[in-house]
Amino acid sequence: MRVVVFSDSHGDFDALCRVIEAQPQAEVFLHLGDGAGDVDDLRALYPQKRILFVCGNCDCPSTAKTEDSITAASKRIFFTHGHTYVVKQGPAKLIRRANALGADIVCFGHTHSPLSARSGALYLLNPGSIDRPHTGGPPTYATIDILPEGITINIIDL
Repeated sequence: MRVVVFSDSHGDFDALCRVIEAQPQAEVFLHLGDGAGDVDDLRALYPQKRILFVCGNCDCPSTAKTEDSITAASKRIFFTHGHTYVVKQGPAKLIRRANALGADIVCFGHTHSPLSARSGALYLLNPGSIDRPHTGGPPTYATIDILPEGITINIIDL
């Protein structure tokens, strides 16, 4: 099973469309916030795709949740924008919440910097920003492949 994760589109609808077109085999798309209007437009353009969204700090007055979780191929994915967990100061608070929820993978945005790491058995994923990376590099998104032999996470340049 493939899950595509992106964040912080800030109105760059074309970038989101390029990701969806580049990942036709994906079963789920997770937008981690700061792009509420983009997600509404994506859902209208791709009604056959499962596109989930959580609210970011720039999504006011969105009524979307600030965090959510799904089960994909028997793995629990907890996802949030990250601002409510002060991820710019580090992931400790987010890791505690993910572990309390029994998550296998935690996805977050907000920092505009990609990250793929582990904390014990927990996978941490920040796909970076699809629009405004803080790394000086290209915009990025990520894929999560959940297979019988394990989990593979890739950060992909757009």
